[in-house]
Amino acid sequence: MRTLKEIISRYMRLTTCVLVALLLIIIVYIQIANEQRQSYEGAVGIFQQIEQLLIRNQEELEEIRVEYSETCLHNAEAIAYIIEDDPSVLGSVDELKHIAQFMEVDEIHIFDETGRIFTGTHPKYYDYTFDSGEQMHFFKPMLEDKSLKLVQEITPNTAEAKLMQYSALWSKNGKFIVQVGMEPVNVMKVTQKNELSYLFSLIRVNPDAQYYAIAAESGMIIGSTETDCVGKNLTEIGLKPDDFPDGQKGFHAVINGRHSYCSFKKIGTNYIGRVVLSRQMYRRVLGSTVTSGICLIIIATILSWAVTRYMNQYVVEGIRDVNRKLHSIAQGNLDELIDIRSSREFSELSSYINQMKKSLLDNNRKMSYVLRKTNMYMGVYEYNEQMQSVRITEYVPQILALGQEEAKRLTADSSAFRNFIDSLRKHPVPEEANIYEVKNQYVKLEEVRENDEIFGVVIDVTDEIMKRKQIEVERDIDLLTGLYNRRGLEMKLNGLFAEPEKLGHSAVVMIDADNLKVINDTYGHEMGDVYLQKVSELISSRKAHGSIAARLGGDEFVLFLYQYEDEKELTDAIHNLETLQESSPAALGDNVSVPLRFSMGYSLTGEHMDYQSLLKEADEKMYENKRERKKAAALSK
Repeated sequence: MRTLKEIISRYMRLTTCVLVALLLIIIVYIQIANEQRQSYEGAVGIFQQIEQLLIRNQEELEEIRVEYSETCLHNAEAIAYIIEDDPSVLGSVDELKHIAQFMEVDEIHIFDETGRIFTGTHPKYYDYTFDSGEQMHFFKPMLEDKSLKLVQEITPNTAEAKLMQYSALWSKNGKFIVQVGMEPVNVMKVTQKNELSYLFSLIRVNPDAQYYAIAAESGMIIGSTETDCVGKNLTEIGLKPDDFPDGQKGFHAVINGRHSYCSFKKIGTNYIGRVVLSRQMYRRVLGSTVTSGICLIIIATILSWAVTRYMNQYVVEGIRDVNRKLHSIAQGNLDELIDIRSSREFSELSSYINQMKKSLLDNNRKMSYVLRKTNMYMGVYEYNEQMQSVRITEYVPQILALGQEEAKRLTADSSAFRNFIDSLRKHPVPEEANIYEVKNQYVKLEEVRENDEIFGVVIDVTDEIMKRKQIEVERDIDLLTGLYNRRGLEMKLNGLFAEPEKLGHSAVVMIDADNLKVINDTYGHEMGDVYLQKVSELISSRKAHGSIAARLGGDEFVLFLYQYEDEKELTDAIHNLETLQESSPAALGDNVSVPLRFSMGYSLTGEHMDYQSLLKEADEKMYENKRERKKAAALSK
């Protein structure tokens, strides 16, 4: 068995290991949460930069669009003025191209009053009208209103689907329409700045992070630092539409087959996301954990050593002092006093031990009480409300039918022992004072209480009770059938009829076994006894409600049925008993079986509470039934 010092040392080591492991788990959890927080905050900073760039670029784009539209319209006005000043240029494509080059425009188209191109810098567009395409149709209202000056948004032209910006107005003489087309180079450059792939290239990109722009409605990837992913659906790279709930700060996912930590934010109609590989994001966690673990182990080792040393000095040594004094008391030195005051607990322990020693000194007086008892097989137990354990003599476990382990458990806990004694008291032997049944034994239990001390005596009275019960059995039980005899029946009925309110619907049934003389004469009296036993078994089988079965002598039996809910249920039970004889042959021995038959009559209790009168009435009905059965048997022959 290990010493207390060894136990404390082992416990401290185990506690240290558990605490270190627990703290490391907490540290790892905090570091992981911190890395996730930093990753999310970094992503939020990037998202803010992108959002600010988009806003600034959009404002710049609007300014350039307005400026470009005004320039396009001014160029159209200037060219119309030049042509009106020298109408001969309308017949020369080269002159028109020269004017276009001078005015820094890409196309000049001249429409007649019907809306048809009849000259310009690009002969291939001649004969196009305002009905030639959706882009040209934009200018058709000018045929109705010559005061209109129209500038079209940048749009693909009709012939080549090339992005152009067109403006048109009537000449001052109202004879032709001048349309000017310009390629929106500067506008396209600014528009390009709003493309997410371009914006990603401007960000200081962490090589361990990838950026994605996903259309919120379609789930298509419209921009990414992973160019191979552009044009794919988000599910193809490992994301799901429900990965982007409002307010979520970050989540783990397997992106392109790699475990990653993702942060997304909705900007406009798109989700902008930053994805960092988990092994890169958490690479600092391992190093920090190892360092923290080493520091914790060093601190825990020092604390464990200090606590163990303190426990050895102030606890283990104190217990050794207590053990030395207890050993002296166990050797018979009852004058030994325990007085250890190194702590409040040891002071209380000393006081309790001294109280126990005083209790031992009082045993002579208590044992005198025991010796005054009879010389029967007995045991003694003792405890008080302050004691955890119970003192017992050697015969107590045997008398109370306790095994060695159970006795050890009960005597180690006075509360459990008290509960055990209380449970014994729930099984008193009727009409016996302080005698209880314990596992087929009979125990007499008496206790004496003095203040908070309990002193008990247990005596095995099994032989005495069994002899008494044997006498009662021989007096009240029919030895052949095991049923009550006449005396036993009267005692039971006297007790029941003393409390008639508990009888419910009841009846007395008189039964007389048929053919007993024939069986005795044919098979012998031993077989006749077997026949009577079979009849008694059938009668005593009525167990659904209260019943008392008795043999009055010879072939006469009485069955008292009670505690039935109504009269019909009671009479059904009686008639059922009568019909049972038809299906209950009596096996008397090897290859010998005879019909089991009996005559019966019954009397319902009702308001009549004189069982002697009930017996007489039932007996008369039984003889009447017997005469009817004999008469019926004679007629059948």
